[in-house]
Amino acid sequence: MNKINFLSLVVLVMLSIVGCTNNSKFVLDKGVVGSINKTTTIGELDKIFENDSIVRNLSEGALGDNYFQDDDNYLIYERGGKHLLTIVPKEQLDSTSTIKSIEIHDSRYQTKLGVSLNSTFSEINANYVVRPETTLQSVTLFVDELNATIAIDKEELGLRDFGMSQKVSLEQIPDLAKVKLFIIWFH
Repeated sequence: MNKINFLSLVVLVMLSIVGCTNNSKFVLDKGVVGSINKTTTIGELDKIFENDSIVRNLSEGALGDNYFQDDDNYLIYERGGKHLLTIVPKEQLDSTSTIKSIEIHDSRYQTKLGVSLNSTFSEINANYVVRPETTLQSVTLFVDELNATIAIDKEELGLRDFGMSQKVSLEQIPDLAKVKLFIIWFH
């Protein structure tokens, strides 16, 4: 009887370790997205995502003719084609650069409080202190605890004559408003 209890305990511990390890792949926190943290360099992405695909959209950097250059973008796709993340480095065309921001495209990435790309405004507002700012196309929620910005499309607000000059308060955002964009910033 003791051997069965011991074996059951060992199996339970092993399953919990495997479960925690798998969940950490999709954790969102201040300065952390899965296996990426504030010290991760662009050069390390190949190792971190060795089982996934990385599409590199590189700018011309300082060598280009265009004064208004785009940032480098590293699009991470899971096997099977699901877009996971879009990573932007602090320095363009530099494999030793750390990360400026990561846009989340997969709802499996979530905070320890369960907030993800599939969350509604009420779930975000119930778990974090948010500051709204109105833009032309959306309301951006600043979540300082995560160093994140979460955008909600103006279509979700149901407000007429929505413009940049119109301030939107938290009370005006419908509880069921859906997230359009979720970005973790690394500064």
